[in-house]
Amino acid sequence: MALAVDKQTNGRAALTPVAAPVGPVPFEHEELVVRKGRRSGVHCVVAVHSTALGPSLGGLRIWRYGETDDGIRDALRLAAAMTLKAAAAGLDLGGGKAVICAPLEGLDGERRRDALLDFGDLVESLDGRYITAEDVGTSPSDLLTVRERTSHVTGLPLERGGSGDPSPFTAAGVRAAMRACVRERFGASDLAGRRVVIIGLGHVGAALAKLLAEDGCSLVVTDISEGKRELAAELGAEWIHPETAIEAECDVLAPCALGGAITSANATDLHCEIVCGSANNQLADDTAAEVLAERNVLYAPDFIANAGGLINVYRELKGYDERRALNLAEGIEGTIGRVLTAARERGVTPLAAARALARERLEAAA
Repeated sequence: MALAVDKQTNGRAALTPVAAPVGPVPFEHEELVVRKGRRSGVHCVVAVHSTALGPSLGGLRIWRYGETDDGIRDALRLAAAMTLKAAAAGLDLGGGKAVICAPLEGLDGERRRDALLDFGDLVESLDGRYITAEDVGTSPSDLLTVRERTSHVTGLPLERGGSGDPSPFTAAGVRAAMRACVRERFGASDLAGRRVVIIGLGHVGAALAKLLAEDGCSLVVTDISEGKRELAAELGAEWIHPETAIEAECDVLAPCALGGAITSANATDLHCEIVCGSANNQLADDTAAEVLAERNVLYAPDFIANAGGLINVYRELKGYDERRALNLAEGIEGTIGRVLTAARERGVTPLAAARALARERLEAAA
């Protein structure tokens, strides 16, 4: 039986054993804790990648994983991406992420509430090194339940003094990133008439689709849920099958579902000019970034493009102002523009340029 190692306790094993090794994800994290909830019996995971710039912040994801190990790997990857996201956005935050490994039959009713309370206890035990927020599978109302057990929560409902759903701010930031990419590729930032394929119509994907429809984009959308066809019809968007969407011909491909959609293999099959979406870890590996560059497909590094939601909940910690949060999210256009310029001038991929931007700030803090 492998143990979760806590670097902040000088290598002592964390309180809870992990049933299997974490796997091939590089372990550069400060802390990893996995705990089986005493109420719910489901595993809760918190990965703290870095607190160099401030407390780690990252959302809570509730997902059906085949194995607990898969949830641990997901948390580790996402936490590392959050460190880069916060650093590149200029925020005084570190990177963390949390996962509740839902059983395959789902997590509803009292057991869901129990799992959220168990997770709140875990967050509280970290003494502020990790602050949680909303992510895939959770909502501001879920955070209220977590708040019953810990104060280290952000993104609460508006009526409870929080900033509410961060999805509209994430979507606004992705649209801003698209403008920067379109300017780099076509010479002008106007999105009107651009053919955009959105893969995934969850909270962020749906909000992004509405914004792009207002901009006059030619929208093509898809989701694994057939019920999302109603939104497509409302927006006048073309519906496409999920399995063929990634190869659709378009100006902008926007992955807005789960990560790892673009691999070094299928990157050769893309028929787009730009990849810019809201999903975390859109590229399965760094080789995919190189393949995209070789094929002259412009990639907006996801940890910068989708930082609007993080910016929004960060402003909640500092004293919330919605207009200020939105302005900062729209500032992602300038950040992506600088990254693309640096990539072009240095002869590197946008991913490498974005990582360099984040690491410069992290190294300065160290």
